[in-house]
This record gives sequence, structure tokens and C-alpha cells, in this order.
Amino acid sequence: MRILALDHGTVRVGVAISDELKLLALPLEFIPAEPFAACLARLKQLLTEKEVELLVIGLPRNMDGSYGPAAEKVKAFVAALTAEITVPIRLWDERLSSVQAHKMLRQAGHKSKQHKGKVDQTAAAILLQCYLDSIS
Repeated sequence: MRILALDHGTVRVGVAISDELKLLALPLEFIPAEPFAACLARLKQLLTEKEVELLVIGLPRNMDGSYGPAAEKVKAFVAALTAEITVPIRLWDERLSSVQAHKMLRQAGHKSKQHKGKVDQTAAAILLQCYLDSIS
């Protein structure tokens, strides 16, 4: 069984998955956020194919720990998912995961215009790795 992580955005949802030992997070793909029905269908497919036991979803917080409009969108997304899937969902603080993803991709030599989708899946992998590190 594996853990799947999502970095929810208004345009794309970054997806990452753990290895079977739940030690490493690997970027997997990104899913267009709209239309929601297509996003949900692909997510359900991944949950089944990858034998996922837990879904970790990044919850953006402001630097002072408060929740802003982006967090409210994530909460609405989670509410919609909860009505459609049976896999348990865990929210995880994702402060600065996208900033870290941009930095990592730049250091790897990727141009910013070339890696829009990679940022989302890399951000999902960063938040999943933080979660995995916290449970080991």
C-alpha cells in the first residue's frame, strides 16, 4: 500500500506517490484541475491502480499560520473528494512547497517556462516527503 499526495492549484493538481516502504516520495504527474469531474475520475483511477491507503493533501497557510483564500479552496476540494472517495484524507501544511519546487527545478537546469507541470508534481513530492519523514 502507498500514500498519494496532492498539491491542489486552481489550474493543476500536482500528484506524488510514496514507495511501498513509505520512505521516499516520487513526483508522479499533474492533473488539470478543471473540469472537476475529469480530475476526480483520474484521481479515482490512480487510487485504485496504485493501491493507495492514504491521501495527503497540502493545505496552504500564511507565514503567520493563518488560513487564506487558497486554504478555503483546498477545504472545498477536500469536501468534494470526501463525498466521492473512501480513502482516508489527511491535510498537511504545505507552506513554501511550491517555492522549494521552483528552486529545485532551477538548480536542476530547468527553465521556469518549461516546468509548469513539473512544479506542481515536485511540490506534491516535497509535501509528501515531509509527511513521510514525520511518521518514520
